Amino acid sequence: MKPKSKILIIAGSDSSGGAGIQADIKTVTSLGSYAMTAITAVTAQNTTGVNSIVSINPKEIYKQIVFTCKDIKPDAIKIGMLHSPGVIKAVILALKKIKVSKIVLDPVMVAKSGTKLINDNAIYILKTQLVKKTLLITPNIPEAEVLAKIKIKNSKDMIKAANIILKLGAKNVLIKGGHLKSKFMQDILVNKKTIKIFKNKKFLTKNTHGTGCTLSSAIATFLSCGKLLNKSCELGIKYVNEAIGSNLNFGKGHGPINHLNSLTIKKRYK
Repeated sequence: MKPKSKILIIAGSDSSGGAGIQADIKTVTSLGSYAMTAITAVTAQNTTGVNSIVSINPKEIYKQIVFTCKDIKPDAIKIGMLHSPGVIKAVILALKKIKVSKIVLDPVMVAKSGTKLINDNAIYILKTQLVKKTLLITPNIPEAEVLAKIKIKNSKDMIKAANIILKLGAKNVLIKGGHLKSKFMQDILVNKKTIKIFKNKKFLTKNTHGTGCTLSSAIATFLSCGKLLNKSCELGIKYVNEAIGSNLNFGKGHGPINHLNSLTIKKRYK
């Protein structure tokens, strides 16, 4: 099997393998594409929480992006954890240099365990400068509340928040509804022309570590293969739901999802 496309992932590392750059690589690979990386931070974490975060120098992040893309041009880019103003500015400079249009931003702000992963100055630069550089931004409800500065209690509030984020310069906003208490998941895609609601059964499980990273990488992968945005979101959500449905139950806290759910190995190994 040959890779169908090439994806550059700009994100932090998760030593437990459930989220971050590790989840991104697994997702892109499982969906049949080729993953490249620019690591923004190294974390020591497991399913119960984050022990430490070590920042990568913004100049090194810039070099990772530009030098990699000079040789292998990506068909799409996924952006995850950007924890400081310097890192975000370095990424913006690099994006200007490499000129890729299919960019998916997952505005990672808080880990599943509750650890804050980005400071207030960085949030301001993300809102005022980075958002407008992307094709799609994929906040969960707590992240959308920070970006839109409103409380979200239902799907109407999700749409209201998405429209506020559009005014920041975003082209498309997909707000993930997993934090709302309901029997069904509602993920809502909003742009200036349409509102699309993706409704699915909600799995009652604590093992959802890395769902946001995985979804944004899956959408970027489908976009890179030529799928339209609506279809890319639909297929990405389906992939994540099936990965959650496996309920791996690794670790003592919020366990990872199953990135291998899309693969069938037909060979028997002796």
